[in-house]
Amino acid sequence: MDSFSLLHKSNILIHITAGSAALIVGLVALVANKGKRLHKKSGKVFLVFLAIVILTGLLGVFVFKRNTFLLVITILSGYLGYSGCRTLQTRSNRPKLLDVTMAILSLAAVSYFLYYFKSIGMIWSPVIIYSTVGYLIFIITYDLCRYLIPASIYANLWMYEHILKMISAFTALLSAFSGTVFPQYQPYSQFLPSVFGNVVIIGCMISRYRKTR
Repeated sequence: MDSFSLLHKSNILIHITAGSAALIVGLVALVANKGKRLHKKSGKVFLVFLAIVILTGLLGVFVFKRNTFLLVITILSGYLGYSGCRTLQTRSNRPKLLDVTMAILSLAAVSYFLYYFKSIGMIWSPVIIYSTVGYLIFIITYDLCRYLIPASIYANLWMYEHILKMISAFTALLSAFSGTVFPQYQPYSQFLPSVFGNVVIIGCMISRYRKTR
């Protein structure tokens, strides 16, 4: 039992450290000139730390039996980071087996959460739980339906999609961090980072639109 508890505490420590590092590096990527070397490097490092956060989060849920709602937060930030990166790599909406598989697995994870929702209980604010689940389902549904968009139209959309997903991945981590560190201010400490993220997303999209014009 002692060794199991030590492993659990070590997993938490790695999870917190990786999450904090991801927020710092992600902020660098956010403020750096888009498309430049610093933006690209910090974006890649952000994804590495995000992967560690996802792995330790999944271990916390399935091995150490922690709050199952963490599964949704983990899947949300992880899937957004993955899909946002893939959007930049492919720059097209041609169906890829890997992308479809990841979308289906993420949807299955959300279904698992919803199936056990009553036994989990309202550990976090209901507005946070419903909005998080709803947003994740919305993104997954869009990803599965975007293959129907004509390629000529999608050629002008993929960068906006990349902006939306990467900043959303960052703000999902920020919401989880602030909601955990400042529980006395919930639900404001949970949804205000998302409001901030939406403002940044709109600003970046407007800037992108003006440049492309």
